[in-house]
Amino acid sequence: MKKLALISVSDKTNLVEFAGQLAGLEYEIIATGNTAKALSSSGIKVTEISTLTGFPEIFEGRVKTLHPKIFGGILFRRDNTEDKKEAEANSIIPIDVVCVNLYPFVKVAENPESNIETIIENIDIGGPSLLRASAKNYKYVSVLTSPAQYAGFLDELKKGGVSEDTRVKLAVEAFSHTAYYDTYISNFLENKFNLGSSHIRINYPKEKILRYGENPHQQAALYGSFQNYFEVFHGKELSYNNILDLLAAVELVEDLADMQTESHPSSCAIIKHQNPAGAAIGLDPLDAYTKALKCDPVSSFGGIVTFTSVVNEKVAEKLNEIFLEIICAPGYTEDALNILKKKKDRRLLKQLKSVREERVAFKNIPGGIILQDADRATLDLSQLQTVTKKQPTKEEMDDLRFAWVIAKHTKSNAIVFVKDKATLGVGAGQMSRVDSSKIAFMKAQEHGLDLTNSVAASDAFFPFADGLLEIIKCGATSVIQPGGSVRDNLVIEAADQNNISMVFTGIRHFKH
Repeated sequence: MKKLALISVSDKTNLVEFAGQLAGLEYEIIATGNTAKALSSSGIKVTEISTLTGFPEIFEGRVKTLHPKIFGGILFRRDNTEDKKEAEANSIIPIDVVCVNLYPFVKVAENPESNIETIIENIDIGGPSLLRASAKNYKYVSVLTSPAQYAGFLDELKKGGVSEDTRVKLAVEAFSHTAYYDTYISNFLENKFNLGSSHIRINYPKEKILRYGENPHQQAALYGSFQNYFEVFHGKELSYNNILDLLAAVELVEDLADMQTESHPSSCAIIKHQNPAGAAIGLDPLDAYTKALKCDPVSSFGGIVTFTSVVNEKVAEKLNEIFLEIICAPGYTEDALNILKKKKDRRLLKQLKSVREERVAFKNIPGGIILQDADRATLDLSQLQTVTKKQPTKEEMDDLRFAWVIAKHTKSNAIVFVKDKATLGVGAGQMSRVDSSKIAFMKAQEHGLDLTNSVAASDAFFPFADGLLEIIKCGATSVIQPGGSVRDNLVIEAADQNNISMVFTGIRHFKH
């Protein structure tokens, strides 16, 4: 009996070599239009699908493989007597190898120049059907979806035949391939037509296995397209914790970038355990890093440093003075790289695009997940409300806005002290806002920083006046907070009694 292999691929990588070796193993090749042309022009004998079915491709290729002779050849059970009779009666020949990859919907949809008509035409119909049929009948059919599978498959075929274990693995990969494809299409169309979503569809391909998770006894892996956002070009592989800290740092400096000015065009953040050990906006990247480092040079040891500006030689020399896990920037000068690469294990990253594109955040819970919009809220200056008798100065207002950004990216309860667009003390993740204030003050004292005439930010309102009074005791002369407590009047009264200014934002920034 004939041995048939059906090939229909958009990605024609290694196509000719693969088909040629199948032909050498006495398989007859059947293929769709463009695949058939590519094989025929390379000297490989091929039969077009339309010749086998007796029916032409129609509607500009929209219908070509959807035919009983194709799906019958794939789906009939070779050891089923009735299937054999029906196949013979309908002149159906078994198809034992199916090699299909799909129209490049993802690539076309991500191209900003693609119009909706072009995108829709790249929704594959026959391809997913072929893959699912082949995968369903894995006992008899081998299904391939990627050029990366060709070599191993051919090696096994040459050794006497493909095992059922391999066919099962290929089938599962085929179902995963179509699931990812359909997930992307559904999510894209819902977003394109503003339809909302009744389901959360998550189907990211595995990018790599990580060494471990938060702790060595926990396995971990990275899924999706993280490499589209960051290029890791030096040092050890990123760990699970590294990735979380990196994202916390990048999200912070991207928000700080919105506050940069022509005279102060550079921002820097130093992150440890997803909290800022220091952050600043400076005259240049060296100034920003130096100011950020002063906040907590001890905790910065082993931290993650991110910049909004290109790292030059002077910054690199300063960075090399302490141990840092990761340095991330939009670019590096050649001299800077020569210096930074002397530390072999430290990771050097280049940020390729903004992480603000991610619009939702979710966490797993028993039986499902909880999902929320990503916290992309920014201050609307026209909505800020000074609630005290004393008004903040322009300099204080600039620092209040800066402090508010840092508080947004600090674990709750968060209290942040700032002066001259640089952090002086950070209190994070405490059960009490009073305790956060005390910790921030203690850290500032430890590193010789004076909080006198600083400003402070609180990520949520003060339920009582005690938190505000603790901040005032530390030296702050102006405070920014959301407001909204039933005791706001008492808090405002305490501010007025101590002759400080206070601004309400109307926005809360809890970070759990």
